[in-house]
Amino acid sequence: MAGLKEDPILGIDGITIKEELEIGKPEIDKSREDHPVLQTGGAVIKGEPLINNRSVIDKVREEGSCGQGERDMVPPTSNSIHRSGSRPQLDLSKAAIEGTFEERDPTILLPNQSDDISHLALDIGGSLIKLVYFSRHQDRPTNDKRKKTVKERFGISNGNRRSYPILGGRLHFVKFETSKINECLDFISSKQLHCGGMDSHSWHSETSPNGNAVIKATGGGAYKFADLFKERLGVSLDKEDEMDCLVAGANFLLKAIRHEAFTHMEGRKEFVQIDQNDLFPYLLVNIGSGVSMIKVDGDGKFERVSGTNVGGGTYWGLGRLLTKCKSFDELLELSQRGDNRTIDMLVGDIYGGMDYSKIGLSASTIASSFGKTISEKKELTDYRPEDISLSLLRMISYNIGQISYLNALRFGLKRIFFGGFFIRGHAYTMDTISFAVHFWSKGEAQAMFLRHEGFLGALGAFMSYEKHGLDDLMVHQLVERFPMGAPYIGGKIHGPPLGNLNEKISWMEKFVQKGTEITAPVPMAPPGTTGLGGFEVPSSKGCTLRSDASALNVGVLHLVPTLEVFPQLADPKMYEPNTIDLSDHNELEYWFTVLSEHLSDLVDKAVASEGGTDDAKRRGDAFARAFSAHLARLMEEPAAYGKLGLANLLELREECLREFQFVDAYRSIKQRENEASLAVLPDLLAELDSMTEETRLLTLIEGVLAANIFDWGSRACVELYHKGTIIEIYRMSRNKMQRPWRVDDFDVFKERMLGSGDKKPRPHKRALLFVDNSGADVVLGMLPLARELLQRGTEVVLVANSLPALNDVTAMELPDIVAEAAKHCDILRRAAEAGGLLVDAMINTSDGSKENSSSVPLMVVENGCGSPCIDLRQVSSELAAAAKDADLIILEGMGRALHTNFNARFKCEALKLAMVKNQRLAEKLIKGNIYDCVCRYEPAS
Repeated sequence: MAGLKEDPILGIDGITIKEELEIGKPEIDKSREDHPVLQTGGAVIKGEPLINNRSVIDKVREEGSCGQGERDMVPPTSNSIHRSGSRPQLDLSKAAIEGTFEERDPTILLPNQSDDISHLALDIGGSLIKLVYFSRHQDRPTNDKRKKTVKERFGISNGNRRSYPILGGRLHFVKFETSKINECLDFISSKQLHCGGMDSHSWHSETSPNGNAVIKATGGGAYKFADLFKERLGVSLDKEDEMDCLVAGANFLLKAIRHEAFTHMEGRKEFVQIDQNDLFPYLLVNIGSGVSMIKVDGDGKFERVSGTNVGGGTYWGLGRLLTKCKSFDELLELSQRGDNRTIDMLVGDIYGGMDYSKIGLSASTIASSFGKTISEKKELTDYRPEDISLSLLRMISYNIGQISYLNALRFGLKRIFFGGFFIRGHAYTMDTISFAVHFWSKGEAQAMFLRHEGFLGALGAFMSYEKHGLDDLMVHQLVERFPMGAPYIGGKIHGPPLGNLNEKISWMEKFVQKGTEITAPVPMAPPGTTGLGGFEVPSSKGCTLRSDASALNVGVLHLVPTLEVFPQLADPKMYEPNTIDLSDHNELEYWFTVLSEHLSDLVDKAVASEGGTDDAKRRGDAFARAFSAHLARLMEEPAAYGKLGLANLLELREECLREFQFVDAYRSIKQRENEASLAVLPDLLAELDSMTEETRLLTLIEGVLAANIFDWGSRACVELYHKGTIIEIYRMSRNKMQRPWRVDDFDVFKERMLGSGDKKPRPHKRALLFVDNSGADVVLGMLPLARELLQRGTEVVLVANSLPALNDVTAMELPDIVAEAAKHCDILRRAAEAGGLLVDAMINTSDGSKENSSSVPLMVVENGCGSPCIDLRQVSSELAAAAKDADLIILEGMGRALHTNFNARFKCEALKLAMVKNQRLAEKLIKGNIYDCVCRYEPAS
């Protein structure tokens, strides 16, 4: 398009157009969690020419240059906009408007735009450099009539713009040793992070006075290395106050991350749910070289109320003098093998091995740190460095804990959060601080720690950009995922920053598996590195005393503002999706074994779905190694990635598959089973129509339970597939349906549906049917049940996965299935037409029936996830909108009704249907056996 020329106005993602220029008012299509305002990396959808015969840029110039005069405009040599200062490049070639020009809020597509546009902030400390950077990655857009119909029917608006649009964005957390700053600079350069910074004043003035890009930074290194950043990257560092950044980062994490805060006592980590409405005030104790104690009263409201010069620097300084250790981590490692009783004077040493019970002191309480050395005629060389390190660690940690509690008591603060370089995820350090707070408060207060504590400053610096867009995010709008590569740790192995999938696969191929241990045999960097330049196996012993090297578990934060809390939850604050408690080690080990045994079959299916090519085999092998590494890491420390439930494990597996570009491992199997099931659907519907109302309702529920046997995630069910066809298995399953079921509330549900005597109940207004598997499950089970509800005048919304998971049906696949089913059923056809599911309303029906069909719609919405389970704290905006007027919820399948949500309570009526296809689950949950059935009806709470 010749009219598309360089212009500095489109400098940030091309997303500022609406706020600044009102060009066609491009809006975000929130029906997809990562659908951008200006689509990047996708094919152009059919649309009208931009602004008739004038280009976007021509229109932009009429509106003004946003503060940059015509003198700044240099004629381009191509259609790609040159990077100006810290602005990312926009490729406007073949730009077009999606849809029609008459559409009120069209989306502008940039088909040739680079996928990743990034922004960066740093915290450069004396020992570590912490990076927080933001990236975008967009999927290809789809011209989805279903989405448009859903938005119109449920009144889903695009809402107000945030100060900085971040839909579909990701926050990445990476660290480097400050002594290896050149590795950090290489990383920034390789990802071009310095070319996408944001300005603190406006969209268009993102450069320093001399025209260089500006990056936000905090920490002493922001001053020390400013010239190096200028020389190597051509960027200026805009220094932010450390205390401001620290508090801003802590506030964001505590409000936005569900499992951010945790306690740590006697080696046990327990996550604490923080109510963001009851967060302030709190005490933030930052332990660096010294210690600062900050009373935080709100966003931007804080005061340093106390501190001490005895901190991490004291421990490191004295430790270096007394033990000759060469690094902070080495000193911590020594403490894990130490015995402080050889150095510290204990209460028992004073009282002949007895407690001082009168004042509540046990014999093991430290009466005087290093006190025992006074009475012993020994030289420094007579004491073990390990014992000195442990005694020193306890002395400093106990004192910090005591002073912190006294300050919290002084100001009446209920919460104390600890962070800083001194802690670094070190279990024993956290234990000693926790013990001190518990001891001095007599159990009334507890020390809490933050999973991202090392990144508070960098995150705060990121938030110092005026238009960072993080302020309005809620806890349900962030999803943390754990890809391979920095800063992932598998087992005890650090991953390097990985530029692309090929690098990731190459790295995974270096893993060697020995039993359950996964190690990399050949180091790629000198010993002692943090691992970001290669591999490191820390020398930590045991599972509770661990150094920072194996305790930092920070994933990538996906920012998805389109996610919402399911509005029908009776008590969202008390809702816990997971039914199975994996804090029980035996339970954890069992499910890890199940997943491991299923892995080879899953890899085979994944590779086959990609044509069995050599590339697919290589990716399949890399996936297997990566997921095994995740399992090994979690087996070692179940809380490594946050609070762990079975749903989290299953979702981790699906995310890992997608990471290695296996989009739909069961695609061909699903298609085959759908076709087989649709072929027998007309006979089933005819059979149902010949029954009495009561018999038909029972047969429908039996059909849902029988069809739910088809689950490729169950080993028992996979074995059934080798013994018969899908229809044979379905018929066998139906024939074995015998009441009473293990959980059997059918009679209560029947009375609600049919009434008793002459009393006829009102029909439901809207039913949400959470569907499970493809094939017989949805076609022969849930669709006939949906048809029955439609006949009764109930609107039906089929709720399906946004992304594939095992053989689960997706929202993208359902309209085609419904369209095929509608060819044989006038009821489904009319409802599908009303619900916008049929593109061609002139589908011929084979039966020509004129049954008591209704104009009530049959609709499909996506649930916002790609897992066999569902966490109702994070659902798509279209599901949340559909749920507001729902008065019946039907959850079907093990993943959505048993593994998760079995104990969930709703504001409206709920029916939970599933066949149990796992013996362990049957025993634990319903005290039954494999293939037992669950039909649980719950009236509105």
